[in-house]
Amino acid sequence: MEIKVIAGEITKIKTGAIIVGFFEGKERLASDIAAIDEALNGVITQLQSQGEIKGKLNELTTIHSLDKIPASRVLVVGLGKEKEFSLDKVRGAIAEACRWLRRKSVNDIATIPLGAGTAGISLESAAQAVTEGALLGLYSFRKHITKEPEFSEIKQLSIIGDKQIVPLLEKSCSKGKILAEATNLARDMINEPANWMTPSHMAEMAKKLAETYGLEATVLEREQMEQLGMEALLGVAQGSKQPPKFIVLHYSGSNSKEVDVALVGKGITFDSGGISIKPAEKMEEMKGDMAGGAAVMAAISAISQFKPKTNVLAVVPATENLPDGCALKPGDVLKMMSGKTIEVISTDAEGRLILSDALGYIKKLGAKQIIDVATLTGACRVALGDICSGAFGNNQELVDKVIAAGAEAGELIWQMPMYEQYKEQNKSDVADIKNAGGRYAGAITAAQFLAEFVGETPWVHLDIAGTSIAEKERGYLVKGATGVPVRTLVNLVLSMVK
Repeated sequence: MEIKVIAGEITKIKTGAIIVGFFEGKERLASDIAAIDEALNGVITQLQSQGEIKGKLNELTTIHSLDKIPASRVLVVGLGKEKEFSLDKVRGAIAEACRWLRRKSVNDIATIPLGAGTAGISLESAAQAVTEGALLGLYSFRKHITKEPEFSEIKQLSIIGDKQIVPLLEKSCSKGKILAEATNLARDMINEPANWMTPSHMAEMAKKLAETYGLEATVLEREQMEQLGMEALLGVAQGSKQPPKFIVLHYSGSNSKEVDVALVGKGITFDSGGISIKPAEKMEEMKGDMAGGAAVMAAISAISQFKPKTNVLAVVPATENLPDGCALKPGDVLKMMSGKTIEVISTDAEGRLILSDALGYIKKLGAKQIIDVATLTGACRVALGDICSGAFGNNQELVDKVIAAGAEAGELIWQMPMYEQYKEQNKSDVADIKNAGGRYAGAITAAQFLAEFVGETPWVHLDIAGTSIAEKERGYLVKGATGVPVRTLVNLVLSMVK
């Protein structure tokens, strides 16, 4: 979909539909919607007085203009209560509106920066949110469906504003477009079946991103991993015929050779659980166990387009976790790249194994800060559901920055405890540490395991097991992969160089 910023008045735009917002409980219409109401001979006011338009969040009311204005339709979208309004509600409302109009076979639409001037929201922020909401809300994954879609896609969204602010709105829309398209890239990767998104496919994708966005790409093969002593990653990989890949993407935005921020993503392209095999029900969803890897790859592709003066590394250890005669077994002991030994209690706790080698690799490079992202534990999903990602860290300042970046993106993050007492559950009788600390506090003990490999480096671990997938449409989230936390990571990096 093409997004344009046009100078003009919303009542004079020729288009398939215009979208306007209405707050719940408001007696008087805002100026833009009032102008449309006047042109339509008061029909919006009439529907409001009759109780058909209430303004409840994401309520949709279609009005046919009958040639009273150049637009064929007016879609009034509820914005909820003004005192509870936020940018994320802009994203959600515009997404719901766009999907509704797509179902009505509307090909082009126009709107204003919804919500601007409310709750401290600027015109630029509103325009960015409208752009993000439209592109994220209209996302679909139909690559493997041969049947023609029931509805045609919306081809153009025009955002209308005064002539003097068009350059500002264009800049904001451009930012929203980069963030949304990067998120949709991650969604595409995660939604791919595991036979189409193998470790090798992830590595090829990394090389394409590097070529497109001017990144430096390095892919370590099995032999190189052996030389580096990555026994944990190789141990998980040994049950699969698919070769493991260790993917490194480097964005260089400053003259320094130091790594300012390292982004690490779990890249298990299919997780059967290995010998500790998972139940069959919903195992097909385990194609998405590389959501963390997809997120950091997409994030660094977006970061490179903003050209911040910083150096960012994205690292993805990628493999399948399958059972065969060569597979890792419960009770095995592995030696990590860092030199630590690990007793394998569960082969289904494989994500922390491959991440430990990735963290060891980054530690040797001397990265100043580390953020890792992983669909790591069912325990985090039990604790927080599909609303919040869990944040665990060793540096409160960095944790706060991550949470703030998530709030800006509308990707909610909740900090979890990291008390020393939890480490007791990870103690092993036969090795330095074991890879599963038991049933209780599973998300925390998994994070404590990872903490062993970062030392004093400021670090945050994001567990996205619950938030990486949506069971149904909700605002700008569509069923399937969500692309969390691509926009959080981009916001974080950009905030660090302001």
